[in-house]
Amino acid sequence: MTNISRDSDHVELEGPPYFDYGDRVRAKRTIRNDGTFPGKDIGEVLVKKGEEGFVVNIGTFLQQFYIYGVEFESTGNRVGMKRKELEMVNLSGEEDDE
Repeated sequence: MTNISRDSDHVELEGPPYFDYGDRVRAKRTIRNDGTFPGKDIGEVLVKKGEEGFVVNIGTFLQQFYIYGVEFESTGNRVGMKRKELEMVNLSGEEDDE
């Protein structure tokens, strides 16, 4: 049996997605395989903090969050991540602080 915990009572789906298709984003934390990424061992690092990629898909999770499918150039991994795990990479090089 799974134990799914919600991060908060905030429902992101009440508004539009923060990121759009093609946006360049950066991982705010290291992401490890929780067992849902095929071909990788559980616990294996999928994305390192600071890696950059592009939003290639936008889905939802638990009718609460947007999940952004991000393709990371350095590894070729396509990983689903929440808004709080990503930050926009601006062309000027400045970070977006939510």
